[in-house]
Amino acid sequence: MIEQNENREVGEALPWGDVLADLPFNEQGLVPAIAQQYDTGEVLMMAWMNRAEILETLQHGRVCYWSRSRAKLWRKGESSGQIQMLKEFYLDCDGDTLLLKVDQKGPACHTGRRSCFYNKVSGDRVEVVSAPLIAPDRLYAQPHGAQP
Repeated sequence: MIEQNENREVGEALPWGDVLADLPFNEQGLVPAIAQQYDTGEVLMMAWMNRAEILETLQHGRVCYWSRSRAKLWRKGESSGQIQMLKEFYLDCDGDTLLLKVDQKGPACHTGRRSCFYNKVSGDRVEVVSAPLIAPDRLYAQPHGAQP
């Protein structure tokens, strides 16, 4: 359905409910979501969202993902306090990848780094290009409330 926007003029729109109903979720009911810092363009992380996380994120403004490892809803920052607040929500041209422009509090990566993308391929090496902002043992030392 989102492909209908390919030849539309700026400002023309499709109903969100129709587009959401037509999103091509994978066999687990998930779609990939890229989180990008809204003011710098820094790519922070990639995660997965299902319909429930999309709706909660849009309703409350605090970004939620689906944790495949925990098999449950994951409010970003619920255990670390490093939350993401949604600024803008985009779909790519095929509607099969989401782009969330967010305001990230502190590190986005579970390693304590700002971005999950800290491994750079350089020739025949994979080089670490950023240090943790917070040591992971400190990042997860104190429980944080899971507020929507």
